[in-house]
Amino acid sequence: MSRLSLVQSDTATGKAADLLAGVQKALGVTPNMTRAMVNSPAVLEAHLAFSGALAGGALSAAVRERIALLVAEENGCDYCLSAHSYIGANIAELDAEEIESARHARSTDPKSAAVLAFASAVVRMRGGVGAAEVKIARAAGLTDGEIAEVIAGVALNVFTNYLNKAVDTDIDWPVVRHHQH
Repeated sequence: MSRLSLVQSDTATGKAADLLAGVQKALGVTPNMTRAMVNSPAVLEAHLAFSGALAGGALSAAVRERIALLVAEENGCDYCLSAHSYIGANIAELDAEEIESARHARSTDPKSAAVLAFASAVVRMRGGVGAAEVKIARAAGLTDGEIAEVIAGVALNVFTNYLNKAVDTDIDWPVVRHHQH
């Protein structure tokens, strides 16, 4: 059971109500994560703005979903792993093998594999990658802008992982559990 109240759309007021209505309109559902975040409208607003900004970047939705899967697996966040497995399959159109591979920093697509290798280094080194990791990413074809977006994608997903783990958000997606490391 979630450690924070999950704000319901029909009882929310003011900015919280507006944000939840926007989520419902954009996604067709209001995930429990957003209901937990909106306890502080500033938190949900920040999440939506960060996520929305990255959606307009150079990395495709499928690549961003792969990053989310990798980070959720690394952080053991079953809420995010469940959500991004569903979104990856049903919106980004990743097949089951590619979803499982992304969780382990692998992809059959060379560009996605390069992104995941760099993202894996970022998450495992808690951002402390060095010149060698950046050089490898560039050699694999990533632009400086894409490298920046990979780092931002890792950061965004670490935030949602930490929030959902800390508040034990009730999973409202088909449940996927992380592998025990």
